[in-house]
Amino acid sequence: MAFIDDIKAKAKADKKTIVLPESMDTRTFEAAEKILKEGIADLIIIGTPEEIEKYGAGFDISGAKIVDPFKDENKQKYIDKFIELRGVDTMVAAAKAKAEKKGLSAEETEAQIESAKKKGITPEKAQQLMETDYMYYACLMCKCGDADGAVSGACHSTGNTIRPALQLLKMKKGVSSVSGFFMMEVPDCTLGENGLFIFADCAVNTDFDSPKLAEIAKLSAESFEQFSGKQAKVAMLSYSTMGSAKHDDVTKVADAVKIAHEKYPELIVDGELQLDAALVESVGKLKAPESKVAGHANTLVFPSLEAGNIGYKLVQRLAKANAYGPVLQGLAMPVNDLSRGCYADDIVGTVAITAVQAQEA
Repeated sequence: MAFIDDIKAKAKADKKTIVLPESMDTRTFEAAEKILKEGIADLIIIGTPEEIEKYGAGFDISGAKIVDPFKDENKQKYIDKFIELRGVDTMVAAAKAKAEKKGLSAEETEAQIESAKKKGITPEKAQQLMETDYMYYACLMCKCGDADGAVSGACHSTGNTIRPALQLLKMKKGVSSVSGFFMMEVPDCTLGENGLFIFADCAVNTDFDSPKLAEIAKLSAESFEQFSGKQAKVAMLSYSTMGSAKHDDVTKVADAVKIAHEKYPELIVDGELQLDAALVESVGKLKAPESKVAGHANTLVFPSLEAGNIGYKLVQRLAKANAYGPVLQGLAMPVNDLSRGCYADDIVGTVAITAVQAQEA
């Protein structure tokens, strides 16, 4: 069974409710019709009657719940939740606590408070954001327990998709930052898990230090095991294998491995490893004979966003691999981004992935 077919089957087995906030795009409705027909997830589509009529004409979305952000009976509940999370009083209280923890001076504390006041949301501003950026509405529906996840990005930037999620849903307990991975399905390949891999982080973080790399390794391993049902074997990639080269970039990866071993002792992770040593058994035995990962890796953590992004696109284009993602990990509830050049089938697949994530959120 192909990866995405397996994910759809998992989604159907424990159906979740996913919000689609981009009612201003025909692809949303084309995808919604397919999702409902296949029974992948229950859907909420946020949009005005005019948007639904204009962009949804000709598609059978009768099984979806339509929420008008201007007339929804639950709107005040969502505004109240927004204020609870991001209101002026909430932001000021958080700023004071942070300043006290850091031991800031009275002048520095006051500056933090003034900044917090500017960031704080008033009821009027909350309503405006919810009516003009439906992703805020979608995240509030998730936060209030009326939905299990959200998918956006067909006509919004990655930043506009992630920002409301970070502000309203926050991170999982113990996680410092969101990261993104691609599930790579390489045809006619015996490497990895018979051609199935996770590549991370290929889409989100631009600043990789050792602790962040270690955290990405942990989250990616959990994601691989959730989606594949197989044990993750994580390779921390570099242009060096086990100290064969000396450079700060190599040290960063080696330190990340040490942190991962100390912080997540159950994790099967090793490095630093060159790609061939990570994937090819004969090379792994030669370059890193003591490693439990070398030659058997199925989860690849790249040392930089440049390397990860270039790497997944090389495999996608040259090996004709299916690349599913970027899938976001680390959020308290699942929210996923789409490419603005996506097709309706990409939305269908991403909704299925989001629904499976929601099963363990």
